[in-house]
Amino acid sequence: MENGRWEMKDVKNLSRLVGIRNPIPIFWGLNIIYCSILILCFIPSVIYAQIFTEKDVEICNSKFDLAVQENLSEKPVGDVITTIGKSFLETEYLAAGLEKDGEEKLVINLTGLDCTTFLENALVLARCVKQGKTSFDDYQNELTKIRYRDGIIDQYPSRLHYFSDWIYNNEKKEIVKDVTNEIGGELIKFNLNFMSTHPQSYKHLKENPDFIPIITKQEKEINSRKYYYIPKEKAAKFEDKIQNGDLIACVTNIEGLDIGHVGIAIKQKDGRVYFMHAPLSGVKVQISENPLPEYLSKVKKHTGIIVFRPVEP
Repeated sequence: MENGRWEMKDVKNLSRLVGIRNPIPIFWGLNIIYCSILILCFIPSVIYAQIFTEKDVEICNSKFDLAVQENLSEKPVGDVITTIGKSFLETEYLAAGLEKDGEEKLVINLTGLDCTTFLENALVLARCVKQGKTSFDDYQNELTKIRYRDGIIDQYPSRLHYFSDWIYNNEKKEIVKDVTNEIGGELIKFNLNFMSTHPQSYKHLKENPDFIPIITKQEKEINSRKYYYIPKEKAAKFEDKIQNGDLIACVTNIEGLDIGHVGIAIKQKDGRVYFMHAPLSGVKVQISENPLPEYLSKVKKHTGIIVFRPVEP
């Protein structure tokens, strides 16, 4: 046996000892077992390229326990999203929580959320509940599918950084449907360049300038697409077409960017649509004091919204 691999001469000697005339099946069988062991030893380094704590596992499991208590699997996915979203109320805001040293990994932090990770986690957990896949591994797989281009982690540029791109890619995956045009949206063209022209603002672009041309290419692809939005001045007109659990992306007037903020539409007892979100550093996850149209009118950088609806798994 050389380097753990069985040679034919070894198998012949073993066969003589045990009285087996044809050693060939044993030879192949032993080497298949050897190769299988190598594969099993390699798999954890691929599957478990993730960052999380036991507290994250505990919080994740608590959401699945809530789903059982509330019988959420029988409810529409939008209602599941808002129920799980409300369970995150008062969670601390965490800025740049995904930016870690080294190679791109799936980062999980359920003790602190920004607007994107709040939306992602409410959506991911809801989809897990609806599919009856409620282990922590199921949660990690679903989060990877949603957060990364085509569900594959392949270095920093594979993360869906621009949220209009996030919507586009997750619509391709049949996870969400952009309904903005259907409910009265107007055409908008983005002119994205912020990441490629401000690499110093992004840890991994600053440390890996070879990523910048990839990001530039992605920006050009996004700029070539058609998107629709509802100007904030018209949000009240179309409010009744927004459903509980719809996902909301706020278009920004910041040059070179597309979306400045995201959150979840939630219908309250007064029949109005409010905005559940992780607002900004120093402020916890909350539901807006005012209905969505009034909330939008008070934020100068928000020019309107894109409405995208979760698809029933």
